Amino acid sequence: MINKSGRYHALVTAAKKAKLKAYAPYSNFRVGAAIRTKQGRVYTGCNIENSSYGLTICAERIAIFKAISEGEKEFTAIAVASDDADFCPPCGACRQVLMDLAPGVDFVMINSKGQEKVVTLSELFPYPFGPDHLPHRRKNG
Repeated sequence: MINKSGRYHALVTAAKKAKLKAYAPYSNFRVGAAIRTKQGRVYTGCNIENSSYGLTICAERIAIFKAISEGEKEFTAIAVASDDADFCPPCGACRQVLMDLAPGVDFVMINSKGQEKVVTLSELFPYPFGPDHLPHRRKNG
């Protein structure tokens, strides 16, 4: 759904500012993310590329890892701004990390035109792998 409510205005603004700090000399594709905690704190991240592409890290993971490293555990939404004219969904690695660490978040995508689209994480990742799939976490039944 296209967001017209302004409900995520501060989060969107933070993601756009974070995008300006992206280090993307190889792809020239800048991404910024901002994740909001249940207490209203916002943590940001930007993509950081490496010449060994596998070592590149996405904005979403930087934002949530910063929050987790500061002791945060509960999140309400994450906004991601990109240089794409279309809405850019998270990569598979980010979907997995978010599903493990912030499963109930709204995911706000901001395109290069400044338009916003809001979806739930479960809409983006309907059949996730999770802790319940690990043998030591399975419920006996």
